[in-house]
Amino acid sequence: MPPRLRVSLWLLICLGLLSPAARAAKPEAAAEGPGVVKIDPAATQGVWEGWGTSLAWWAKDFGHRDDIADWLFTTGTVQINGTTLPGLGMTIARYNAGACSSAEIDGRRMVVSRSILPFRQLDTFWLDGRNRDPASTSWDWSADANQRGMLQKARDRGANHFELFFNSPPWWMCVNDNPSGGPKGNIENLRADMRESFAYYIATIARRAADHWGLAFTSVATFNEPSSDYWFANGKQEGSHFSPRSQAEILPLVRAALDRQGLATLALSASDETSYDHALNAWRAYPPEVRAIVAQVNVHGYQGLNGNRAALRAEAATRDGKPIWNSEHGDRDADGLHMAQVLHHDMAVLRPLAWCYWQPIDGGREGKGGSGWGFIDANMLSSKLGKVNPKAYVFAQYSRHIRPGMTILDLGNERVTAALDPKTGKLVVVALNDGEAPLALSLDLSLCPRPGGRVSRWLTSPQATARYERLADETLTSATPAWTLPPKSVLTLEIEPAALSVATPSGILADLPVDAVWSGHPVSFAFLTERGHQFIAYYDSERRITVAGRRLDETAWTKVHPEGVALPGRGGRVSNITGWDSHNYLALILDRDGYLHLSGNMHNDPLCYYRSSRP
Repeated sequence: MPPRLRVSLWLLICLGLLSPAARAAKPEAAAEGPGVVKIDPAATQGVWEGWGTSLAWWAKDFGHRDDIADWLFTTGTVQINGTTLPGLGMTIARYNAGACSSAEIDGRRMVVSRSILPFRQLDTFWLDGRNRDPASTSWDWSADANQRGMLQKARDRGANHFELFFNSPPWWMCVNDNPSGGPKGNIENLRADMRESFAYYIATIARRAADHWGLAFTSVATFNEPSSDYWFANGKQEGSHFSPRSQAEILPLVRAALDRQGLATLALSASDETSYDHALNAWRAYPPEVRAIVAQVNVHGYQGLNGNRAALRAEAATRDGKPIWNSEHGDRDADGLHMAQVLHHDMAVLRPLAWCYWQPIDGGREGKGGSGWGFIDANMLSSKLGKVNPKAYVFAQYSRHIRPGMTILDLGNERVTAALDPKTGKLVVVALNDGEAPLALSLDLSLCPRPGGRVSRWLTSPQATARYERLADETLTSATPAWTLPPKSVLTLEIEPAALSVATPSGILADLPVDAVWSGHPVSFAFLTERGHQFIAYYDSERRITVAGRRLDETAWTKVHPEGVALPGRGGRVSNITGWDSHNYLALILDRDGYLHLSGNMHNDPLCYYRSSRP
């Protein structure tokens, strides 16, 4: 009878209780919290791509400043106008190609909205449309120097996602020569005979950036809030209405223009609608062949806590496999709590892979300052920075800790967001208390493979005094730790995994039978414990490659036998069966997206490799 494979689990993980001195007791007045939040490393909702911002319009005024670039695109500590700020660590920069110029074309000049302020007018590179050659005098590549400069500063500081987006086609492509919109907000303003020219303009800028700006755009957003009905001739900014049908007709033109410029791998984003409901309606209106060429679904967060996020995710992400970005959120709430509410609601329901704030520096509707829109208030008319709003510190609670490459965990909770670093095992938890009373937060870390380690904490209380305040570190010795959040606050936790030691095992916790295995000659098996699961790859009693897996909180094993193919010249043996060969061994790894990879059985044989079909 073949031997039996068994797994003995040694008591290696130190679990206990936080000492009373290190743990905040739950006060009697604490509000009911979000319940016990179970952290399951196997319940994932995607790999985080990053935090970002649009460069229009603030970079037109401030794009030359290195201190602002350091603040936005690094995680260092930065001094701006005498205030010490935590760097936000953004890695996404959205560049707005403008629509304005002073050129005259056969007696025509740009019609300027009486409501638009100068800092919201961005220059176009294609001045007049007379010549398609980008080296001709019809093009001015020196335009928009400050915004381009900030784009390059972002690159130099580690940003790696660069999105090219358009509020309006150049003015001379518009029906009324006005890049702020048509005579009514729901009238399309791009001339029908200029659609191909608009696509060519988009592709030419992308090509120019790759060849001359020292960076390559990673995505292109053709439209900005196109279904909205407020893009009219006397509007306060550049804008253009496009119906979902028109969007679906223009996107293939842009895709073809990019391909002709040798940019076949440059992703198309769509459609940057104002709201989740508009985005859903547009996506439903696109025929399948148009949805197929859209690589990324962008949506703006101006619907606040409303809108059918769940349906947008279900149709665009789950059904059609498209990553979703909240590519623009902004609000006038200076304390940042509404921003945090929207962010948490997005993470729980929409499940984006990136999140961008519209204007980190903003002067409000009239541009004179005194507004809560920006992280830093500013007078955009005189290019002077003002006070720092608390929302700058609130944003830092998220952006400095949930970093690109981390796995976002599915918590099913709108007050708590969590991410896991697959390289280090570090767990990041960000909790929001938007109420008037203290809030109890309890975590269940029993499914985490190494839950006992140091806890670093940061707190921002926008309506009190804490501004990204580093609290005293704690030593976590409990699988169910608890904290209390002050009213109107955001708490960030970084929980380091415990260092495992086999020096003084305290005994066998359990003895779990797995399977009968081959013992005719020595062969090596693979054993992996990660993210709340355990996997074993081995040869069973019939010498077949077998993978067994279980959750750490379960004792039953699920087994699979990967299929093999016939090996030429090996006497009819298939690739998933080992011969009499002690040089064979198996290797397992779990990637950051949760897919299991297996290789082995390759001595004197071709590569034998498997990947799980789902995480």
